[in-house]
Amino acid sequence: MELETAQFGVVDVKEEQIFHFPKGIPGFEEHTEFAVIDLPDSPFSYLQSMHESQIALLITDPFLFFPDYEFELSDHVTEELELGSSVMLRCILTLNKDVSKSTINLLAPVVFNLENNMAKQVILHSTEYRSRHLLWSKEEHSLANKAGE
Repeated sequence: MELETAQFGVVDVKEEQIFHFPKGIPGFEEHTEFAVIDLPDSPFSYLQSMHESQIALLITDPFLFFPDYEFELSDHVTEELELGSSVMLRCILTLNKDVSKSTINLLAPVVFNLENNMAKQVILHSTEYRSRHLLWSKEEHSLANKAGE
């Protein structure tokens, strides 16, 4: 299926890339279908609204940046998404002009059921995670800049 995006123009999206968010995403409640569009040779993807080309959220695997990231999903979420063993977890990023100030939302991960293509952004409670953790430490940013030179 072809999908119009603001970032990439028209892209081909397969059924398995499309996820249903029964209650939408906080701030985008009326948008219940999103496609996960991977960026080639990158740890990042876009969560693209299927109905509005301008709505796309940059996401990534939080374990690539925070290997010790952990939390427990409530039974309610597990039942709501009918979670089994095939689960994907991503977190939303906020880019900054100064890349070293880009952040990741560890407080509200997006949980994907890869078996039934349902998903939900889950807001964690009783945690020290915040919605704006720096994605890179100053040391990592310096190394990344030197590698790119």
